[in-house]
Amino acid sequence: VQLVESGGGSVQAGGSLRVSCALSGVTTSGYCMGWFRQAPGKEREGIASISKDDVPTYATSVQGRFRISKDTAKNTLDLQMDSLTPDDTAMYYCAASRGVASFSAMTYAYWGQGTQVTVS
Repeated sequence: VQLVESGGGSVQAGGSLRVSCALSGVTTSGYCMGWFRQAPGKEREGIASISKDDVPTYATSVQGRFRISKDTAKNTLDLQMDSLTPDDTAMYYCAASRGVASFSAMTYAYWGQGTQVTVS
């Protein structure tokens, strides 16, 4: 099983970024998927999840600005991030869960290595 994030980078406040997660060994159709982030000195937090039947859920901090989606044909998971602020600066991780979609890291069995997003 391998999850590989890409698409991070640096952007000015108010800008947009799209991060992606390529999956192998697991399928987006068979797992609940989530995006987490961790800023320096802070705990990892769940910000977006999507169930096996494509129901998204968002943390209050990103509601209305971020959108999670999956492409079952490409077996990828994406996170579109708009109206970014410096508070969004963090390492972003994708994760896969056999259980329910949630914001609890303990739910997720598989993790990517992360991609850095910096907003200035």
